[in-house]
Amino acid sequence: MDNVFEKMEAVEARYDDLNRRMAVPESASNPSVYQPLARELAAIAKPVEVYREYKRVLEDLAASRTLQADTDPSIREMAREDAARLDARRAELESALRVLLIPKDPNDEKNILLEIRGGAGGDEAALFAAELLRMYLRYVETRRWKTEILSRSETGTGGIRDAVVLIAGDGVYSRLKYESGVHRVQRVPVTESAGRIHTSTVTVAVLPEAEEVDVAVNETDLQIDVYRSGGPGGQSVNTTDSAVRITHRPTGLVVTCQDEKSQHKNKAKAMKILRARLLELERQKQHEEISASRRSQVGTGDRSERIRTYNFPQGRVTDHRIGLTLHKIDRILEGELDELFDPLAAHFQAEALKEAS
Repeated sequence: MDNVFEKMEAVEARYDDLNRRMAVPESASNPSVYQPLARELAAIAKPVEVYREYKRVLEDLAASRTLQADTDPSIREMAREDAARLDARRAELESALRVLLIPKDPNDEKNILLEIRGGAGGDEAALFAAELLRMYLRYVETRRWKTEILSRSETGTGGIRDAVVLIAGDGVYSRLKYESGVHRVQRVPVTESAGRIHTSTVTVAVLPEAEEVDVAVNETDLQIDVYRSGGPGGQSVNTTDSAVRITHRPTGLVVTCQDEKSQHKNKAKAMKILRARLLELERQKQHEEISASRRSQVGTGDRSERIRTYNFPQGRVTDHRIGLTLHKIDRILEGELDELFDPLAAHFQAEALKEAS
């Protein structure tokens, strides 16, 4: 706990310094100065609150232990009971402080772009991609987050080849970021006359929304092509060149958008997707530089790993990262995801705690 104690002494000192600086009239009257100070203060307020309670508990615990040497048996008994209660609270607060001091993911409060793509399995993969999209949208409804379809390519059988959805709300990225990866489905397709179980895959990517300040995109690096939109099976959607394809030459990234009838709206949506993908490329690059020793454990990267299996004949969903199996596939596909998300968050928080200690 000594290391945590030292860190919290510095955090508490910073908290007091921020309060003093915000109280200066020149700071209070200047939003460009006051707002960054207020944001930093809000970010460390909870750890300081817990730390100050922790110090009070230590003081009370020391006093209780002193009273255990009293000559009065009733006082000694009362002191022992208080000490036991305070010692339990001390342990709780120490655990809370360790968690609060885990370095925060700078993207946790960002909105996200959720990308879903059918993988191996043809039409069956596309159908399951549509079911996963519906599952996430149902979950988003329960959280009262907002959604906007940025791009969607449908098949003629009710599936989707790929879709990109903007999801906005408090803590969206922190809640959904562990969904990136390969989702595997095992079931008997409706077209399978022999009743054989097929295995298909869908890839999911959760990208933090990138603002212009996060990613600098030079117009000279972009190749922008416009063309006529087309629907499933080549059906014409409109008769103007409103669809947009943007190629980012330095990385080779290609983004297309044709959902809107307006070329300008399609370009704006495509740029939003491009910025998010560029930010993700930069994040992956930094992650690889920092965590080179872990690459052998995660193979080709988080997204290429099979993270979850949806087995319809057995009615189960298994998350392979934490060994969790739930026999409630119907409820999960209806968007009841907290029983998956809570253990995942706890697992990765524990892993981060190990790395930080």
